[in-house]
Amino acid sequence: MSEQIVLFDLPSREPRSCWSLNPWKTRMLLNYKGLDYRTEWVEYPDIQPTFSPHLPPNKTTITPYSIPTIRLPSGTYVSDSRVIATTLEQARPSPPLHLDSPQLARLEELMRAIMLGLRSVYIPLVPRRLLNDASLPHWYRTRAEWIGMPVDEFERAHPAAEGWAAAEGFLKEVTGLLKAADGKGPFFLGGEVSYADFVWGGFLVFLGRIGKDVVEEGLRRCGDREVHEALLRGLGPWTERCDY
Repeated sequence: MSEQIVLFDLPSREPRSCWSLNPWKTRMLLNYKGLDYRTEWVEYPDIQPTFSPHLPPNKTTITPYSIPTIRLPSGTYVSDSRVIATTLEQARPSPPLHLDSPQLARLEELMRAIMLGLRSVYIPLVPRRLLNDASLPHWYRTRAEWIGMPVDEFERAHPAAEGWAAAEGFLKEVTGLLKAADGKGPFFLGGEVSYADFVWGGFLVFLGRIGKDVVEEGLRRCGDREVHEALLRGLGPWTERCDY
């Protein structure tokens, strides 16, 4: 892969940078493997028209096209952060991502439960704090379809505290996975980086991009903030590049 990869990402408000969990996984992966890439920013309503000429619609997700998507130097488009990870690991196996680790398998299960529990936190706040005007109608329409009611009604019916309570047990289990590295951290595999770190690090950065109040509450609910802060420090070399 000597030529440049294109990473399609969702822009935040100015100063424009990466904010969303799934693109962060891919961005950290690209940075970690030292792959040459550039970012193209795509607002939500432009996702389908951008990718439909190049990719079939997703059959396993609720959206037909999604970000992150990458375009390889060959011109091939690859969508879905996990599929992208597998594709790039096959093409550039070193440094390894350890995609077969039991820690990653369990973390991915926990992430589904955490994101479901925290809908009352991020669904109202992402458009309020992060999205550009061009993406707001799309967000409110699609999220209303997913949750079965307008977002403002959902926010009134399900306060953020309810979401944190629903997610807290799963957050603490992630803390347990990090602590299981027996003091050899800061990563899920101890001193060795793996894709699990990008999954969880992307989530923590996502909370921080929503707001300091949100990530502080998340760290509090995790039960031991120190192991998560240590993970973020360890990921520092691959989270620094966020806006190009």
